[in-house]
Amino acid sequence: MYDIAVIVGSLRQESLNRRLARALVRLAPPSLKFYNVDLDEIPFYNGDLEANRPEAVNRFVAQCARAHAVLIVTPEFNRSLPAVLKNAIDWGSKPMDKSVWRDKPVASSGISPGPIRTAAAQLHLRTVLGALGSNVLGGEAYVTFQDGLIDEAGVIHDEGTAQFLQTYMGRFADFVAKLVR
Repeated sequence: MYDIAVIVGSLRQESLNRRLARALVRLAPPSLKFYNVDLDEIPFYNGDLEANRPEAVNRFVAQCARAHAVLIVTPEFNRSLPAVLKNAIDWGSKPMDKSVWRDKPVASSGISPGPIRTAAAQLHLRTVLGALGSNVLGGEAYVTFQDGLIDEAGVIHDEGTAQFLQTYMGRFADFVAKLVR
């Protein structure tokens, strides 16, 4: 059994990516045990706060550190990562010798009604996390949103999409099992 931190790169409670995160958890093999890590109370990174980090930062870092792996589900803002997600990643990377991202297996996904879905955000996420020493699962798992695709409980109502994402989560479970000792 592996503990997986789920980070949604949106602060909206009704975000499409929060729905997708619920769906991915439902589709994952039983070897993965998930818990949510919230970003809504984390202040903007400021090196002046390092000596006395805010409690929200300490909580975020501890939740990510205890995870065997991380699943990030994010929207795309202006062809990149949402600022709230990048900010959280920055906090988790400091100080560099205690970065929670080093050697951490990570999978990413995202959903959007747009034609390129979240491809640019995931590419930037892969670049940032790769620079921090994370092991990012190869392949892409972005989804085009359509009305009725995913309900509030995270049930996917398109068999092809459900099968694709279930396969991706199976690959993530295998990836985590290979990397975590």
